Amino acid sequence: MASNTSNMSLQEQIGQLLVVGFAGTTPSEEIIDLIQHHHVGGIILFSRNIQNTQQVYALTQKLQHIAQVAGHHYPLLIAIDQENGLVSRLGEGGTTFPGNMAMGATDSEQLVHDVAQTTGQELKALGINMNLAPVADVNNNPANPVIGIRSFGEDPQQVARLTAAAVKGYQQAGVISTLKHFPGHGDTAVDSHLALPTIPYTMERLEEVELVPFRSGIAADAASVMTAHIYLPHIMQHEAQSALPASLSPAVIRGLLREKLGFAGVIVSDCMEMSAITDTVGAEQGSVMALQAGTDLVLVSHLYSRQLDSLKAIAAALETGALSLETVQLAVERVLELKKRYLSWDNLPAPTALTALDWESHQQLSDRAYALSTTLVRNEDALIPLHVKPAERIFVLTQQKNTLSKVEDKHFPHEFLVECIRQRHEHVQTIFISSRPAAQECSEILAASSTADTIIMATVNAYLDQRQAGLMQCLAHSGRRIIGLAVGNPYDLLAFPQLRTYLVTYEYTRPALAAAVRVLFGETQAQGCLPVSLPGL
Repeated sequence: MASNTSNMSLQEQIGQLLVVGFAGTTPSEEIIDLIQHHHVGGIILFSRNIQNTQQVYALTQKLQHIAQVAGHHYPLLIAIDQENGLVSRLGEGGTTFPGNMAMGATDSEQLVHDVAQTTGQELKALGINMNLAPVADVNNNPANPVIGIRSFGEDPQQVARLTAAAVKGYQQAGVISTLKHFPGHGDTAVDSHLALPTIPYTMERLEEVELVPFRSGIAADAASVMTAHIYLPHIMQHEAQSALPASLSPAVIRGLLREKLGFAGVIVSDCMEMSAITDTVGAEQGSVMALQAGTDLVLVSHLYSRQLDSLKAIAAALETGALSLETVQLAVERVLELKKRYLSWDNLPAPTALTALDWESHQQLSDRAYALSTTLVRNEDALIPLHVKPAERIFVLTQQKNTLSKVEDKHFPHEFLVECIRQRHEHVQTIFISSRPAAQECSEILAASSTADTIIMATVNAYLDQRQAGLMQCLAHSGRRIIGLAVGNPYDLLAFPQLRTYLVTYEYTRPALAAAVRVLFGETQAQGCLPVSLPGL
């Protein structure tokens, strides 16, 4: 393996260990500097970098050109979080597909595979060669504010089957797949973007639940695994520094992931600029500690100053011996082997790659997936399909949603639901409500809806929002026909268990809403099954 690094300077090797982000839809001066002068070998794209397909393709090829001219031995890793659903960085730059929990509602390994493969084909044509997906977390905690619908569900075996299918789909398309968030972020009630969550379980419990999908994904030949900023006291109890994230833990990374699970691929950290790191050891020291613990690629996704300081901190740790040269070289070797497997200067996507894709079949696959995912949880009064007389009034309450998690992308078409209903019925009134309606707003809504024959209320994670839940409870007791439409987590029914009609889309996206409206009006039947339980219901 020494041949990969033998002709590389130490600075070049250090640069291969970072994946960095930047602002803008063209290469910034900062990212050019990092590629040219610091030999950074990995880039991560976010929604802030993306306008449309042609722009994304031009951006990725420009970045690769900068790296090639600068003398990089291998192309850049260009990564993205294209989980689908609400975490879809491409936006209008690709086909919209359902996220994991919606796919879990279909319980179809073949469909999950096909969606992942098609997503991978689009990413590859755009010049994006690494997808930080699938999420392999088991979401068995309804209060989880950051995973939720990003998970396939709560059953470890189902999540394992669908995780393996997704891995195979992405990698058969020629895109690196990344299992996340090891060793499992599903049973937390804290967002690691904001603080450090704790997983208080023993190894026996982890083996029964959290690790099951990761074993399955690794068996499916997942090329990389992302570690989580979570604390596992039973696993990390003998380490020198207490209450540090798993992403900095030798016991988790070397002991659990490398040795116990036998993973030989590339280990990627979650972003070092999340609060679980910045509020403890800091991004720069965190980068060093992640490498010391056995990580191969460190994400520093946002600030140029932190990216430079992380590079300097790694170099300084090598100089003092706090970080061994052998550790760095082993990490670089794994990164370069990954690049050799998936990337080549002779095999960058051609300009014709985008037009060669069968976009029509991609859209048909999307439509089928959404149709199969829509889930009718309750229909006790047979309100669905709707049977409304021409003169009857439908009142629609829908959210101008603010994201509850920093990871979500802001593709929330609050007017689209109303447009779809108006195409099918003339007398439709609507109110766009705020994400957490105050008491005065709720009173006004109740008064305004008093003349409605049927009320459709779209809820977004109302089980975490007492005001939104309170409004639905008042409507449910109003004596009128009420249909609840959960366009986020399906757990909303827990907040208003008396509701008798409940339809779930799992996400607030245009195709999910369109599929739901087709079910509402009897054009199709809901075919999805809840991949999570609703305790007490």
